[in-house]
Amino acid sequence: MPRIPTRDEAMALLAAHVNTPYTIRHSLATEAVTRALASRLGQDQDLWGIAGLLHDLDLDEVGADMKRHARRTVEILAPLDCPAQMLQAILAHNGDELGLPCASLLDFAVTAGESVTGLVFAMARVLPSGLIADVKASSIRKRLKEPRFAAGVSRERVGQFAGLGLSEDEFLSIAVEAMAKAAHL
Repeated sequence: MPRIPTRDEAMALLAAHVNTPYTIRHSLATEAVTRALASRLGQDQDLWGIAGLLHDLDLDEVGADMKRHARRTVEILAPLDCPAQMLQAILAHNGDELGLPCASLLDFAVTAGESVTGLVFAMARVLPSGLIADVKASSIRKRLKEPRFAAGVSRERVGQFAGLGLSEDEFLSIAVEAMAKAAHL
């Protein structure tokens, strides 16, 4: 019977497979964003949060081999018998590389949610305070149109928020607020 890993189990997996501090921070931020999206949309916060937390579990191992990214995570998670929708969302977040379009709300949430974290982190870095708590959704909206700002962040992936039925303003507000509330970021 499929089950969602507990947060403690997920954190242990993260500790065992991820050594890069930024990837850990990004994973925690993605968890915060996906949980907040689940709350807003009346979905399972644990399922969405754990999917967000574990989406980049393989990144240190696969490095720049984006054709293996996410597939390896699914292999790592196979013994845990995770829900199929969680595994699909993890694959879909790298769907542009794997040829797998987003199909479910969870797919859209993980893809857009993990991508927007890079914009929020970048915005915080250019603020005098350097704090995520001082980032405004309106500033992220403006910076989305600047391809040179956080150039490594796929605007197409961020744009997957549209599959959630949310406006850009609402999505960005949810993401910024969730990251600002996450004490560990």
